[in-house]
Amino acid sequence: MNAASLARLLLLAAIWGASFLFLRLTVPAFGTVWTVEVRVILAAASLTLFAWWSGEALQWRRHWRQYLIIGLCNSALPFLLFAYAAQSLGAGLLSILNSTSPLFAVIIGALWLRQPIRAVTVAGLLLGLGGVAVLAWDGLQSSASPDAWLPMLAAALAPSAYAFASVYSRHHGQGITPLATTQGSMICAALLVLPLAAPQGLPAAATPTAWGALLGLAVLCTAWAYQLYFRLVHEVGPLGALSVTFLIPVFGVLWGVLLLGEKLGGHLLLGGSLVLLGTALANGLLKWPRLARPA
Repeated sequence: MNAASLARLLLLAAIWGASFLFLRLTVPAFGTVWTVEVRVILAAASLTLFAWWSGEALQWRRHWRQYLIIGLCNSALPFLLFAYAAQSLGAGLLSILNSTSPLFAVIIGALWLRQPIRAVTVAGLLLGLGGVAVLAWDGLQSSASPDAWLPMLAAALAPSAYAFASVYSRHHGQGITPLATTQGSMICAALLVLPLAAPQGLPAAATPTAWGALLGLAVLCTAWAYQLYFRLVHEVGPLGALSVTFLIPVFGVLWGVLLLGEKLGGHLLLGGSLVLLGTALANGLLKWPRLARPA
């Protein structure tokens, strides 16, 4: 990874770390489904205007299938799952659970692409799953609701959709620019979520803060950030691009503590450390120490 790609990775982590803060501010005002629908509509609209200004065409007839699958797996489904979980889970916890995306990418690569899994990868997967278990147990213990496991499960499953979309985009999105991929997938995501949003009626009037957070979520964290992301997928591959999830928890926890008053507890530190360590091992960013052979 060169310096330019690394800079884009750090910028993307800072932006996406803020997305969980924005979710915590928008979901109470707009509801789960309408938060996602307005988010992808605004993102699609801003991307369409930019594409029109830059003269870039989507080539719908050629690439509609890719846009549909990426729109479902990289936007509609994970956005809904995270928005639902944001009703009760903190921004820091959501960002840590989001960091399991590379773990799922390893599993999907092994099942779909027949990529071999080494012992260190298995160890990393087990450590990462152990970290998720610590976080889930703490979340269930600290909640008085008998249905507390549902938002935790939703937040744990959302990264698997991101991982599938990343692997799919790498192998079936060649020849499609980052702008076209982002624009086409957001339009498809808006169409996919609309049947869920329409029966619920328009959301009630929201505060300027909620609207500002939603605009930030749509334009900054979605329309602009996903162009960076898909550019990284083509530059450094799906696992390299998904490594942004190692950095997102740093910003997610930071924004949650500084701006939402969330507490940095021991379970969050322990579970988050296990997730990050396991993910790094599973993706080859850390190596087992080798013992020197006796002379």
